[in-house]
Amino acid sequence: MSEKKPLVLCIDDDPDVLGFLKIVLEGAGYEFVSAESAEEGLRAFRAAPPDAIIVDLMMEEVDSGTGFVKELRALGNRAPIFMLSSVGDSLNLVADYAPLGLAGVFQKPLARQLLLNVLEAAIAEAKTA
Repeated sequence: MSEKKPLVLCIDDDPDVLGFLKIVLEGAGYEFVSAESAEEGLRAFRAAPPDAIIVDLMMEEVDSGTGFVKELRALGNRAPIFMLSSVGDSLNLVADYAPLGLAGVFQKPLARQLLLNVLEAAIAEAKTA
């Protein structure tokens, strides 16, 4: 009997980013679920709780990603959450995201191998916590 594939929920309003994530994650053996808005993301989260979440910081509204993360915390989410940002390394200078409890921030454009390495480690750590 094979082990269940880890499920990664990805929320971004850019279909190109979601397409890239789908190819990379499914190619690496993950199950992939996507949403194009924070609202869709919450529905997907409720339908099938993921093992990890990747959410864009700025979608239909500025900072809608942070609102989504706060909502997940209220729902009792335990999966590691990663924020996607095109702001780059200056993200921490713009706002303090530590209170959100993020597992990390990925800078766009995404580096495939870094994404996979970080996700694998975070999911493994979450399973042992």
